Amino acid sequence: MKNDKKIFVTRSALPEFKDYCDKIKNIWDNHWLTNNGILHEELEANIKKYLNVNNLTLFTNGHLALENAIRVLNLSGEVITTPFTFISTTHAIARNNITPVFCDINYDDYTIDVTKIEDLITDKTTAIIPVHVYGNVCNVEEIERIAKKYNLKVIYDSAHAFGVDYKGKTIANYGDVSMFSFHATKVFNTIEGGALVYKDNSFKKKLDYLKNFGIEDEESIIFTGGNAKMNEFQAAMGICNLKELDNNIKLREQIYNKYLELLKDVKGIKLNYIQEHVKSNYAYFPIVILDEYELTRNDLFELLESKGIFTRKYFYPISNEIDLYKNCKGETPIAKDISNRVLTLPIYPDLDLKDIERICKIIKEKK
Repeated sequence: MKNDKKIFVTRSALPEFKDYCDKIKNIWDNHWLTNNGILHEELEANIKKYLNVNNLTLFTNGHLALENAIRVLNLSGEVITTPFTFISTTHAIARNNITPVFCDINYDDYTIDVTKIEDLITDKTTAIIPVHVYGNVCNVEEIERIAKKYNLKVIYDSAHAFGVDYKGKTIANYGDVSMFSFHATKVFNTIEGGALVYKDNSFKKKLDYLKNFGIEDEESIIFTGGNAKMNEFQAAMGICNLKELDNNIKLREQIYNKYLELLKDVKGIKLNYIQEHVKSNYAYFPIVILDEYELTRNDLFELLESKGIFTRKYFYPISNEIDLYKNCKGETPIAKDISNRVLTLPIYPDLDLKDIERICKIIKEKK
């Protein structure tokens, strides 16, 4: 019997409809829609408590958060980063008139290969922007050592890592700044949204200027700022979703472990395992298709799609394979190879385990 049910690679977490409606009800009373509203301030306080951090600024999306992190640190020249990321990371660097320099990744966890960073440092290098990938954590200790040695700033692209702990501390504690994305597809969402966490207390006022046109008061404009403010409807969604986050992560863990159980012995399928000392958020379930598997990555992608199962070639292409950045420095053969082989499988809290069984059956039988 044909199964016509469509399964998408992700599905946005939503709170109970009544909870969200109750949360936004006061907006109709006070007509305060944006500009650091009551719900914005509540969400900011809630996330600071959840992450156990002192300094946090909310943004309308993660991309503008990252652009403004680069601006608040006054970076220039060259920044070392990884091409194995969503294009937003690279664009944020380039849109600040900075040249991205690409470092290859580790084969095991797909994060930046710290053994190759120092060879890329020049007198123009001002920072490193590593990326925590799929919830996998970068080698934060070695990155900190390198940054101190060469007097470089570190901004972590933590778009995939909200809710991740490393050695008992939230991942937000590392680097000069960490950027989180709260896009609808993420483990925690505010519809669209993002945040910066930082150690320097002085950044708060500067970031407020940068995200609100540089306005100090009604008659003073002191920065060439833009508009990156989170509105009250986004904040309300975040407040509601944050209450359910830990439970949603537990549900994702069950799905993740089911995939591991069913795919661990499939020849030619490389799985992603949780790193030592990491409390994961189970954001994604990537598989890498090796030569021993009878189908190519693209073949499997198309086979699953023909069965109504929508996966994602994530990340493909890598940043330095697109025309805009092909001429940037850095050889990244591992990133290129993984990009040509990786497929992220469906994972979200309310995905039925029977659907996981169906997906894995197709992967095993290749038909």
